[in-house]
Amino acid sequence: MSAAVPPAVAVPPAARGARTAPRPRRRVRPRARAARWLLGGLAVVVALVWAFPIYWMVSSAFLPTARLQQPEQTFVPVDGTLANFRQVLTDESFYASFRVSLAVTAITLAGAVLFAFVAALAISRFRFRGRKSFIVTILVVQMIPAEGLFISQYAVLDGWGLVNSVLGLSIVYVAAILPFTVWMLRGFVNGVPLELEEAAMVDGLSRTRAFFRITFPLLAPGLVASGVYGFLQAWNEYTLALVVMTEPGERTLPLWLQGLVEANRATDWGVVMAGSTLIAVPVIGFFLLVQKRMSAGLVAGAVKG
Repeated sequence: MSAAVPPAVAVPPAARGARTAPRPRRRVRPRARAARWLLGGLAVVVALVWAFPIYWMVSSAFLPTARLQQPEQTFVPVDGTLANFRQVLTDESFYASFRVSLAVTAITLAGAVLFAFVAALAISRFRFRGRKSFIVTILVVQMIPAEGLFISQYAVLDGWGLVNSVLGLSIVYVAAILPFTVWMLRGFVNGVPLELEEAAMVDGLSRTRAFFRITFPLLAPGLVASGVYGFLQAWNEYTLALVVMTEPGERTLPLWLQGLVEANRATDWGVVMAGSTLIAVPVIGFFLLVQKRMSAGLVAGAVKG
């Protein structure tokens, strides 16, 4: 016996038309389109104004000082030279200052992010006596000018024997960066609902495992953002390093650049611009690397949440 053939299901014409009919395009009004073009053009102009000093620094690094001092400015270094970069890269003090800045930045970044992360968790997830006073203290410390603490900071470091040391400067940087970093991470921690951890604990995870498996991945964008802030502050800081690092052999890169300016009576601006460009390269590279991590952390947090 032949198998029974199921009857064909008739599809209504309206349903077939609904599947194949294209969606109507949304019309854009001429005024809205003109406003978009105007805002886009304004954004391009602002970006060019912001990027022009960087371009001027890089282009001037390829020109000799005599060319830079001429009345006619050169915007495109077609016949440029690498002599300025060669002079900087053959200077031994540049590499010594680079090592000092790298060590100070690494210690500051690790210490500031670690302490700020623990403090942000404490004031966001727990209720304890003095919690509000601690938050207000963070804001008050952030409002104090850095110059008002120079004498006390130097006296403390001098008493500990940490003047002209990488550790001493790192401690000062961590203390300066910590208030704002705590406040930044507190906002990220408050943005993660506590119910996510509680749901994971109901499923059988301990509080520690629930935190590291659920909450911690969602806080990755905040950790990256605070890390970028700490890196920029520690790498480019000048005034605190000028107070703490008084020995010529213990200078950071900003202090080395100042010494490069004061080395000669007539400033060699080509060499100064070349040194400034080399100092900015690690910052740009670090930001580009971290920007990818930040985007990946945002996407992962959205999927897991």
